[in-house]
Amino acid sequence: MNIGFIGLGIMGAPMARHLIDAGHPLYVHVRRELPESIRTTNAQACASGEEVARNADVIFTMVPDTPDVEAVLFGEAGVAAGLQGGSGPRKIVVDMSSISPMATKTFARKINALGADYIDAPVSGGEVGAKAASLTIMCGGDAAVFEKVRPLLEKMGKNITLVGGNGDGQTTKVANQIIVALNIAAVGEALLFASKAGADPAKVRQALMGGFASSRILEVHGERMIKRTFDPGFRIRLHQKDLGLALEGAREIGVALPQTANAAQLMQACIANGMADLDHSALVKVLELMAGHEVAKAG
Repeated sequence: MNIGFIGLGIMGAPMARHLIDAGHPLYVHVRRELPESIRTTNAQACASGEEVARNADVIFTMVPDTPDVEAVLFGEAGVAAGLQGGSGPRKIVVDMSSISPMATKTFARKINALGADYIDAPVSGGEVGAKAASLTIMCGGDAAVFEKVRPLLEKMGKNITLVGGNGDGQTTKVANQIIVALNIAAVGEALLFASKAGADPAKVRQALMGGFASSRILEVHGERMIKRTFDPGFRIRLHQKDLGLALEGAREIGVALPQTANAAQLMQACIANGMADLDHSALVKVLELMAGHEVAKAG
């Protein structure tokens, strides 16, 4: 297959590279300079999303937010323009961004009206998972279309699930981000409590890893909190955006998410204190500000 890929950031670049390494011709478009990992390959740089869509059978998008996806798909010289008037098999748009489930359903209908198919396929696993091709991929769309793109998704991830129709993949990603945010806050509070009480937070974490409190967040982000390694990763401002989607959706369907709202407020406090582009594990830093104590410093 000829593959299109739009959005070659921290996660998009390694994801695209896996497709290149699998032997697929790749047509790419970015607003800035191509990353080195892509520039040194045979990938063809395109001037617009329209050009990508005209050349590719499957077009992947991996951009930050709902307005970015809308602009890439339906803006001037966007993907939609490259889907019109084509012949041959139906093209497939696969959006791997994390965006609004409601907007996703609208985007899918508009792409379908142009004679193309649409899969929403947001991911979890961060930069580490993108580089290792071990991402969890949560999909929404038609089952037959999903099966067509599954071999491509398998080049980028391990746990790949078709949840339901268009929008259900994005709903699953929002649920994922709720769980991750609350776990980060819980780990941050626990290690802060232990550290300020005078215990060695590294040894506390080691002990907890063998019990019921063990989690991937405690393993990876707990270590980040102790070692003070807050380079992204997954940026706080992007996780805050996802929590905003959760709270927006909760209002629409009449659900109360009090713990999600609290985590969103903690992330907003991080952003207000200049931490927007740190890894989301840096949520602990705003807890530390309130406590006047850093996790890595025993009491």
